[in-house]
This record gives sequence, C-alpha cells and structure tokens, in this order.
Amino acid sequence: MHRLCSIDDIPEGDAIGVATPDGEVMLIRQGREIFAYRNSCPHLGIELNFMPDEFLDTEKRYIHCINHGALFQIEDGLCVFGPCNGQSLTPVALKTIGDTLWLENAQA
Repeated sequence: MHRLCSIDDIPEGDAIGVATPDGEVMLIRQGREIFAYRNSCPHLGIELNFMPDEFLDTEKRYIHCINHGALFQIEDGLCVFGPCNGQSLTPVALKTIGDTLWLENAQA
C-alpha cells in the first residue's frame, strides 16, 4: 500500500491531486466520503487539470476536464458532457485506516 494523505488534507467539497508510483490520483471529498480517480481523461489520456488541485467545475458539482470541457459525475466518474460522453474516469481503490488514506495495490 502507498500512503496518500489524511482525510483532513482534502478540503470539504473540493479535490486535491496526489502523486503515486503509478501517476497522479485525484481525491474528492464530500463529507467523510472520498472518491478517487486517476488524473487521466478517457478522451485522450491527458491530465484533467492545468493548475494543481483544480479538478472541479466552478459550482463544485462535477469533475471538469479543463482541456475539452468534459464533465464527470463525482460519485461514479461517468462523463455526462463532452467528447467522452458515456465513458468513465478510472476509479482508484482506497483503504482508510483511521484518518489516513492509502492506495491499495500500489508499489511503495
């Protein structure tokens, strides 16, 4: 397992990017629930953001690919608008121990 961060490192209702051995992961927090996806748009396989930790639209309702304007549902990563409509972000398996988030099955 690879340590990502503490739950409290992720602002409520927002997202952060965390480097892992296999590339960046975005972590989105809604209350105590954390959603995790690879930072890779299914359209072209490029990162979703230009600026660090900026993954959500202005209303913080969707994950936003800044490159093509695609919008993804936070709860399941499904694209609901844009060139990859109907495709999904790649989810990342997390394990929570106490308040610490760990990436499962990663090379440390």
